Amino acid sequence: MIAGLNVITDNLDYLLWGRLAAGEPGGVLLTLLMALGAAALALPGGIGLACLAWRFPGVVRNTLFLWAELIRGIPLIFVIFWMWYLLPLITGGDLPGAMTVTLALAWFSAAAVMHSVLSGLSALPAGQYEAALTQGFSTGQTLWRILLPQVLRNILPSLLGIFISLLKDTSLAFIVNVPELTTVAGQVNNRVQIYPAAIFIFTGVVYYLLCCSLELLAKRWRVTRPAL
Repeated sequence: MIAGLNVITDNLDYLLWGRLAAGEPGGVLLTLLMALGAAALALPGGIGLACLAWRFPGVVRNTLFLWAELIRGIPLIFVIFWMWYLLPLITGGDLPGAMTVTLALAWFSAAAVMHSVLSGLSALPAGQYEAALTQGFSTGQTLWRILLPQVLRNILPSLLGIFISLLKDTSLAFIVNVPELTTVAGQVNNRVQIYPAAIFIFTGVVYYLLCCSLELLAKRWRVTRPAL
């Protein structure tokens, strides 16, 4: 047991932030950077797509639904593979692996955010929109100042679930050898070749603590926000 803990303590720096001193972040740090980057892209992207689908219920909404169903119906691992091989062809150069995975996570998660936000908009009383228009608000002002603040508060549990899944899905970056937490844990295990249970139990505990921390932050934010 003590020897197993020594494996963790001896490699703790590498598991937490990889080769950060050499300018190559990894481990827990890179996991958080990818998750935050993907969330920063997926949240406004999904909200924007939901607003388009809500505002234009015909061809635009059906097209967005088709796109979302296509993306959500494909395993994320394939989305990462496609991004890995297609983005260099589109951009004409290689992208950093962490950036490629972040874009894949954002694209995948934006579809779920779109559905959640659109459901929240549809659940609001129609009279709010009509009342805002009679008071001189434009459609855009009604969305951003009146409807979306209510929606985002109401769907916070759904968004929390999406972003917890996003955080855990960063572990799939190991398939393209991006040195996030799961990848560096595997590297440590391959190098040491003893006590794999200790290494991967530590890895699981870290993911659990990160997800619990996100949940606690969301609950605290909801409690401290004034009621709308």
